[in-house]
Amino acid sequence: MSKSNRQFTLAARPEGMAKLSDFKLVESSIPSPKDGEVLFRNTLFSIDPYQRNLMGNGSSEWPTINVGDPMGGPTIATVEESHNPDFAVGDNVQTWTGWQDYAVSDGSDLRKLDANAVPLSTALGPLGLPGFTAWYGLTKVHDFKPGGTLVVTGAAGSVGSMVVQLAKLRGLRVVGVAGGPEKTAWLIDELGADAAIDYKAHDVEEQVKRALPNGIDAFFENVGGPMFPILMEHFNTDAKMTICGTISDYSDTELPQGTNYLPRLITLIHYRFVSIKAFATPYVMDKIPEFLAEVTPLVAGGRIKYGEEFVDGFEKLPETLLRLFDGSHSGKKLIVRAA
Repeated sequence: MSKSNRQFTLAARPEGMAKLSDFKLVESSIPSPKDGEVLFRNTLFSIDPYQRNLMGNGSSEWPTINVGDPMGGPTIATVEESHNPDFAVGDNVQTWTGWQDYAVSDGSDLRKLDANAVPLSTALGPLGLPGFTAWYGLTKVHDFKPGGTLVVTGAAGSVGSMVVQLAKLRGLRVVGVAGGPEKTAWLIDELGADAAIDYKAHDVEEQVKRALPNGIDAFFENVGGPMFPILMEHFNTDAKMTICGTISDYSDTELPQGTNYLPRLITLIHYRFVSIKAFATPYVMDKIPEFLAEVTPLVAGGRIKYGEEFVDGFEKLPETLLRLFDGSHSGKKLIVRAA
């Protein structure tokens, strides 16, 4: 066991896009578990867009982190010492303790994992918060009818790729929006999307028309930004839209400049009877057991595909998070190994 506990703390609240100087690497003593508690060592760290929101000066459904506190986020850990009869040394658990080597818990916030059932890393992706977000937004917010066309933005990301597959399993025609020919090809060839739109291409509006000959019946929004005004013109009567996130706006603190599309959107909502709902996972975590009961067999049986990219080194945590926003991210789930 190491003699110190490395932590990446929040050094400053970002002004716009986060940068490396917003984080500070510190070392502290390894905490000691009390009676009823366990000490665990984090081995895998999930990297997700909402972690930018945790830093403050942006939109967030999660409480922001205090300056000086460890950066938040889910992890996979191994129990190193236990004074809790429900956990044994060597148990693998999923935690929410963020960017630090060690932490203690009374066990109430830990999810025990079985490495023989599915890979441990899936508890950070298809069987973690991204998968749960996709499942809840697709199944609990609206009643998306089989046979209609569902559009998913950010479709190559860890949430969007799950939406694509779960929607196909529910009998929807699925159109994914992603950036670049490699990602759009992956959506069709690997995930089974019926069509894909490359928002970076010069002919994006023509792609939208080809992909949506019968309009949009269901819409799962992960991104926001300039694609939405193009897509919203294709809403059908009684279309249903679920707002999961707007990653393109997470660092914005002021209203965007340019054309105001709100009046046009209101007109579409009014005359096409579009239903728009939003959700935030912190308020629906009680549904996780239902999610795991449905999706774990799908992952274990290979019916859900997922892409992962592992980055080695605890010190790589900040720069790996920034990759989600600088255009260099491949779309695969980013996971940092502690060692």
